[in-house]
Amino acid sequence: MWNPNLRSHADIGLFVGLAAVWGTAYLAIEVGLATAPPVTFAALRYDVAGLVLLAVAGVLAVRRGNRLLPRTRDEWTLVGVGGLLVIGVHFALLFAGQRYVSGGVASVVMSLTPVLTPLFALGLLPDERPDARQAVGVVLGLVGVGIVARPDPSGGATAVGVGLLVLSAASFALGSVLTRRYESGLSVVAAQAWTMLVGAVVLDLLVVGLPGESFGRVVATPALVGALAYLSVVASVGGFVAYFRLLDRFGPNEATLVSYAVPMFAALSEWLVLGETVTATTVAGFAVIACGFAAIKWRALRRATTPSPDRSAARSQASTAGAVMVRGNVYLRDAE
Repeated sequence: MWNPNLRSHADIGLFVGLAAVWGTAYLAIEVGLATAPPVTFAALRYDVAGLVLLAVAGVLAVRRGNRLLPRTRDEWTLVGVGGLLVIGVHFALLFAGQRYVSGGVASVVMSLTPVLTPLFALGLLPDERPDARQAVGVVLGLVGVGIVARPDPSGGATAVGVGLLVLSAASFALGSVLTRRYESGLSVVAAQAWTMLVGAVVLDLLVVGLPGESFGRVVATPALVGALAYLSVVASVGGFVAYFRLLDRFGPNEATLVSYAVPMFAALSEWLVLGETVTATTVAGFAVIACGFAAIKWRALRRATTPSPDRSAARSQASTAGAVMVRGNVYLRDAE
């Protein structure tokens, strides 16, 4: 679904390129999991990504005179909640879940994230009650995940993996809703950098506390080092910058659509590199989840197809609490 304003080659290239980077990130996760425990690998990713993005935020703070450090209670709570739920718990469960399913399946299940958000908003944000269309969208999303979770009658490991991924999506959605409560004067880059670093600490603590997880068990093969560099620098930091570029140019309604192009690239990259195939059942499940998303975001999607988006509103939303706001939902969006 393209806005008439998305007509330059550069704009289309940025959209497709970001979807490709985030989609192939699932392949990089699968490569890394061959020689590293899942939570340990996730911790290494954000140890690196957080430090790189903080360095970027520091350079921008010097050049633009922005404040780099959180100062108020709201700002520390924002990065704390985001670090715990949007980075720490979310990615621990995501990497653990991908031990049992392919990246293509994982990317499909993770597209459930914006569908789950209204469920948490219902209990935590009294001013944002889902309407009948949104309720239908949530049901469709859950049905779609049920279809994906049972690609064959035996279920088994696939169901375990999908269950972990659903919990991962729920953690992200819950964190996104909770961060709505806090005000921040930090720039988007600084807020996201501190969120990543807090998330890295959470993941490091999980490595120490969980059985089977240890930095000593990591086998530093060239493939793992390459996957880690790709996930940390390209998918996390580079993807973050590209996403906010799209947000600034076209607004949140269009920028969020990139998430629904990700599964195509995840499946294609795994087919080309690993020979993995996506079943018709998984495709059907994704179609049902996408219909649920369309039902929930119907008004936003209609606005996304109209010309002349409000650039100033998009910029304002992008600078609020270090978050992406889509129809009242807040996303501290990072590459999967």
